[in-house]
Amino acid sequence: MVQVAPVAVRGPVRRVTIDVTRQSGDAGETETVMAAGWDPRPSYGAGAGGVDGAEWRPVLDVPPPGQQRRWTVFLRWLLLLPQFIVVALLSFVAFFVTIAGWFSALVLGRLPDPIASFLGSVLAYQTRVSASAALLVDRYPPFAFDAPDYPVRIELRATPLNRLAVLFRLILMIPAAIVSSLAQSGWFAISWVFWLIGIILGRLPEPIFGATAAVVRYRMRLAAYATMLTPVYPKGLLGDAPEAAAQPAYSATRPLRLSTAAQVLVWLFLLLGLAGHLTSGTIDYDDSGDDHPGAAAGRVAG
Repeated sequence: MVQVAPVAVRGPVRRVTIDVTRQSGDAGETETVMAAGWDPRPSYGAGAGGVDGAEWRPVLDVPPPGQQRRWTVFLRWLLLLPQFIVVALLSFVAFFVTIAGWFSALVLGRLPDPIASFLGSVLAYQTRVSASAALLVDRYPPFAFDAPDYPVRIELRATPLNRLAVLFRLILMIPAAIVSSLAQSGWFAISWVFWLIGIILGRLPEPIFGATAAVVRYRMRLAAYATMLTPVYPKGLLGDAPEAAAQPAYSATRPLRLSTAAQVLVWLFLLLGLAGHLTSGTIDYDDSGDDHPGAAAGRVAG
């Protein structure tokens, strides 16, 4: 494997790099790898965000639930208003970059390195804001792509893209977009209960933390798929598969082990979201628009 263009991007644990490499083989130049994680990288199976054959499922790393300052929980969404504005602006730019990436991927079978780097950085920014808004962490997200010490991290490894799947990406993503829309709507419907619990206890109980993290991770994976940062279809809303969950824990969400109570909460989100959409007479099939990196913090982001 010959390294062609390492692009330095600061990230989790003292530093994060986006390594752009090329791999030669029988099929010639076959792979572009983009890593937005931290070293040393653990080796996990597919269900934990590992490799599906030659494909990497995007992963979210969040520390275990801990004590939070009650006043920051009380004012959380108000404090994040500037972040929501930045996220909306980034979403606007990312939309046009994604269009350029779509045409490029049709021709090249992959995202060009600058586009992949930008969209991956924006997705990481948006995910940090979403996690903070969802009360998964207490620390305020920085106004920067470069966030070496922030506790919320994602890891992306862009693999070759199937041109036919790229061509029909908007159609293929509709089922996942519906699931994400329902889950986010359901979470938002009862988020005020979680907010009150956070104020009273100064933390989120494990079932609420796990269910919320599952929704945030699924939304991140959908965004990565929509922007062609990964060819792997989003899944894992109910946690990781048993074989993946058996892997040693690298963070509270890698692998994501959901208790029975947390899984019940996820189903409740989906049912509440469905009820809300049926009541309003529509399902937002374009919810993935919120999932473009940097979109207006989405329902999960408050």
